[in-house]
Amino acid sequence: MDHTPSHDELTVMHQFDRLCQLALDGEAANYYRHMEYRRNHEVNFSDMTETELNSIFVMDKYDLDNSHFQVMGYDIEVKDILLVEALQALTEKKRNVVLLSYFLEMSDAEIAREMKLVHSTIREHRIRSLELLKKLMEEKMDGAEE
Repeated sequence: MDHTPSHDELTVMHQFDRLCQLALDGEAANYYRHMEYRRNHEVNFSDMTETELNSIFVMDKYDLDNSHFQVMGYDIEVKDILLVEALQALTEKKRNVVLLSYFLEMSDAEIAREMKLVHSTIREHRIRSLELLKKLMEEKMDGAEE
């Protein structure tokens, strides 16, 4: 019992084939349109410049690694651990002079007024403190390398 399709059945099959072909062509067109959009609007990270990369992210900074010093009513934040350790080894007066001078950019005269000391005393504290800081930090660095 061989069944040969009638003319009406063939017409329906051809219509169905054409409909499937149109649907596939439409999907292909949508896919190519979408891929063209992506090519025009998306950029690989590897193709971006350093400036562009830096503009698309934010790095959180936490105060956990930083130390704060209270000096004459000012809160001074120091971020370098080696410097913090060296500052802590100084006497309070010398540490205050260094922090006010270099972190708050105060002149010797301003520091002298704040601390109620003579201008020349502040200058001596600053000079000796810097020498001592340099020596302490070099010792720490030499100790870390060994």
